[in-house]
Amino acid sequence: AGRRRGPTLAGSGNCCEFWRSAMGVKGLQGFVARVCPDACKTVDLREMAEKHRIDHPDSPPVIVVDAMGCVRHWYTPEFWVCGGQWREYLAILEDFIKVFMAAGIKLVFYFDGVVEEKKREEWIKRRMKNTEEIARLFQFIKTHRKQPGREMFVLPSALPTFTRYALKSLGQETVCTLQEADFEVAAYGLQHDCMGILGQDSDYLIYNTCPYFSIENLRLDRLVTVMYSREVLCRVLGISLTHLPLFACLLGNDVVPESQLEGFWHKCLINSPHRNNSYSRRTNILLSVANYISKIPCSYSSLRHLEEMLPLGSDKTLLYRGVSSYLLPGQQSPWIPPNITNCQMLSFQQQSAFCQDKEIFQVTFEVLPGHHTPGRVSPEQSRQGESPPMPAGHAALDAAQSAAGLERTLLAQVKLLIQQHPKALLRTAFNPFSIQPIFVLGIAPTQVQDLVLGPVKIDEVCTDHLSNLSRFLGLNPFPPIIPSFFFEQLAKEQHIQSENYSIFNILSNGEIECSNSLEDDCDTEIPGQALIYRPARQHIYSILLESGKDCNEVDMFCGTPNLKTLWLAKGPDVEKQRYNTLLACFHLQEEMEELQALEAPVAGFCCLLAYLMMQVSSLSLEDLNAFLALVLCLKGKSAAQLTGLQVDPRAVHLGSVLIRGLTTLLMANSACGFPFKMDDLMPWAVFDGKLFQEKYQQSHRGCSMEELLEGNVRTVNQKKVCIQVCVLESHQVLSCSSKYVFSSQPHFVLQIWVFIRFACYVTERSV
Repeated sequence: AGRRRGPTLAGSGNCCEFWRSAMGVKGLQGFVARVCPDACKTVDLREMAEKHRIDHPDSPPVIVVDAMGCVRHWYTPEFWVCGGQWREYLAILEDFIKVFMAAGIKLVFYFDGVVEEKKREEWIKRRMKNTEEIARLFQFIKTHRKQPGREMFVLPSALPTFTRYALKSLGQETVCTLQEADFEVAAYGLQHDCMGILGQDSDYLIYNTCPYFSIENLRLDRLVTVMYSREVLCRVLGISLTHLPLFACLLGNDVVPESQLEGFWHKCLINSPHRNNSYSRRTNILLSVANYISKIPCSYSSLRHLEEMLPLGSDKTLLYRGVSSYLLPGQQSPWIPPNITNCQMLSFQQQSAFCQDKEIFQVTFEVLPGHHTPGRVSPEQSRQGESPPMPAGHAALDAAQSAAGLERTLLAQVKLLIQQHPKALLRTAFNPFSIQPIFVLGIAPTQVQDLVLGPVKIDEVCTDHLSNLSRFLGLNPFPPIIPSFFFEQLAKEQHIQSENYSIFNILSNGEIECSNSLEDDCDTEIPGQALIYRPARQHIYSILLESGKDCNEVDMFCGTPNLKTLWLAKGPDVEKQRYNTLLACFHLQEEMEELQALEAPVAGFCCLLAYLMMQVSSLSLEDLNAFLALVLCLKGKSAAQLTGLQVDPRAVHLGSVLIRGLTTLLMANSACGFPFKMDDLMPWAVFDGKLFQEKYQQSHRGCSMEELLEGNVRTVNQKKVCIQVCVLESHQVLSCSSKYVFSSQPHFVLQIWVFIRFACYVTERSV
């Protein structure tokens, strides 16, 4: 990726800051608008909600939102190039939600949580293209000293991540997915009888799910938008809904590359009666492919025949996998054999967990040889993820035995399991996908967990429960063990609920993507954000992957508390340990007392700023003053006050680097058991792009501290602590005018305090 940007792979974890690399089937959305406008119907969402309430009196109208397809439309503040106007953006999201709430419509927001491996190559191409776009953007700023028009719009750094937390802070249900979001959005819409899907992805025309609404055409003031009709599209194309998944694959999608289909398209174009010279080539391809598949039988053999038409040496399972990817849970297709359809519905994570537990199932059956065979999970049931039939006579047992008798029977069985294979029970109790031993007992996983541990949530399970387990069953106490997979499972639940940042991806996949930011490649004095924050990320990986090891094994981070302590333990000493561990990620553990004296958002900001002063030697005293004036003056300013200005390209670069650093801070906070509230580390608490531009330019013009801090004595007092933390840890800070040379030597401390006293004197005189 060159010196810095592009798809910089940097260790283990996942930033997930990508703009979705492929938006469905190329050209299909435009085709629908131009060639079959009847499929684009303007609808009133209030009226649809009222009709939905009549048809479904037991459930409110719900719209599931593909948030990754909406962030570009949500971000409308004027100044996007300066790092984001976050308070204004938060107000926009709040207004968006209020309009739907007033209409009685519930929103559920889905975010992409991974870059799927099948999309890796496309993701990299998109990052490279973004690098070129960013270079042109900086050239425009340097030439015109202003922000370009919307035609050059680039999402502010980390916008999707912070949007997720913004919506959660506004009380909305948000989901971070374990695979590409469009599949989970379509599945949720189908399974919950949703009123519709709001997004901008033509794949929602292919999935057989609830109606698809356009975010691009949404008029929020009237709550009207365009609803796309699959039925009308099929009528124009001369095919049925059953054909749509194959139609999408034969046009090229995320699974089937267009490069594999050129020969097939040529054959279709030659034989198509619908070819029209007034249409574009892409439109003619769509019509010709639809004509071709309308004439072939809907069967697996037809699919196999089509796969044979792919170029020599290509993967002959592409079409099969592509069609399968559009089948939602419970759906079947004539193109796919029915006996393996359900297998395709299991997510990768579920399949992996299922495979890992096969050995446990065999062990459990050896432990309980007296059980009847009906309780055993057959290979077919295992592949299809189905529950086995209950053991023979179990229904009669319910009627014949008392509740106490049944409980004694179950306890005896569980006791036997623990005595022989305690790890098997632990895996069962904590992993909802490890269900084979429970099937042998003929009861549900939740029943055994409630029976053994009590009705507790997974994130409430701690060492005491395991000790109580052995005492409850009359066993000799065994050492309290928290299996390593438990932390991955907990991180997974937090990931889905948008509570942590990147931790599940680190623990499960060992990957991280550093996406594009607004960074000027021509400014060689500021390293790329991926390199700036790499030492901090490495410390975070140490916490997650190496913590608790012997000091001799981990030289870099000797004595790191283990995850059991950071994530599960309680008490003031643990809180202090969490805070100290987070500061250690940024080499600031010696400044803990000073940082704790500040308000939480300011402390988090200073932690990040001090780290930047250490990592970026070109940062000046004026830069430091601008950052500190920003965070100290932001509190109390409304979104309306943060609007008009000239743009400095270096300030654009620094603002983007700092915002990207906030995501590293979120990652560290998640890894250390949340010593900060996540809300305290959000950009609307500490940053505004427009205000930073103002403070940066004021500072570099040589404005007085009185003007820079807006005459506020309280901010000057906070600035004392901030400068202590941010400067004493760095080697030196140079003024751009070379009047001051600040270093970390003892004589520098005197210089700093002279500077602070002068700032206090000026402010006090003005007051």
